[in-house]
Amino acid sequence: MTAVVTRDELFDCREAFARALLEIAEADARVVTVVNDSVGSTKLGALKRRFPDRFINVGIAEQNLVAVGAGLANGGRIPFVCGASPFLTGRGLEQIKVDAAYSNANVKLVGVSSGLAYGELGPTHHSIEDLAWTRAIANLTVVVPADPNETAQAVHAAHAAVGPYFLRTSRMPVPTVHRPDYEFRVGRAALLRDGTDVTIIANGVLVSRAVDAATLLFGDGISARVLNMATLSPIDREAIVDAARSTGAIVTAEEHTVRGGLGGAVAEVVVSEHPVPMRILGVPGVFAPTGSAEFLLDHFGLNAVGIAAAARDLVAGRRR
Repeated sequence: MTAVVTRDELFDCREAFARALLEIAEADARVVTVVNDSVGSTKLGALKRRFPDRFINVGIAEQNLVAVGAGLANGGRIPFVCGASPFLTGRGLEQIKVDAAYSNANVKLVGVSSGLAYGELGPTHHSIEDLAWTRAIANLTVVVPADPNETAQAVHAAHAAVGPYFLRTSRMPVPTVHRPDYEFRVGRAALLRDGTDVTIIANGVLVSRAVDAATLLFGDGISARVLNMATLSPIDREAIVDAARSTGAIVTAEEHTVRGGLGGAVAEVVVSEHPVPMRILGVPGVFAPTGSAEFLLDHFGLNAVGIAAAARDLVAGRRR
């Protein structure tokens, strides 16, 4: 096992993102930040104070937000374009496609408060389609980190990469799931727990819940492998194929609609390389109701109990 889920403390990954970006900006004068009147929600107040001349607030105008970022990239800057994910991706999708990805601009898009994080504000603020939209766009790297360590490393990876990059972070507090010596690599899944009966693949806030599900399954005599698929595009096809061949069943869990996100990406690999039974867990093709993020995750069975139940059903079906 390589997982190290610690629940003594929960972390807001936006804080890790902001600290990492400030470190990068201190070392690289090319880095600029572009926001959509979202200084507070992106946790970038310290960066704004340190580099006011490299901090651009375009107001509530997400199309302009991305377009300005692309223009800055064309001028040799490295823009980190930050905003609430439902609006950055929903309102700025054409600019993400054309100005950033099609133009292969060196733009770093950061969608905060993603998934069900804005639970009480309802479907207009839920960001459960952003991964389906962004992973369908060519040239765009899509990363969904699971804890603060991985988030910070993903920000540094975005800075080092050349080309458009979408980093999805949540405001939901999460535990640490990786050991201190963990090294994030774009396009590489992280094995958090090995197993032989079923594989659970998750990303973002669902990773710790997937590890907890594996612990529940162990008590039932079921050996569950857990993969953190932090990079959605390009996806780690090798890890998925190995999981299919080695465990014979796969459950995916994501804070996203079941249409076109992590589950769809994994299924595309499985069906073409090594078909096995699958369950795709997420928001089941509906608008989520209004409620806290924790309530909504429980409502859709996106917790340790729900994930374990899906895995248990798959294993039982194979054993019959």
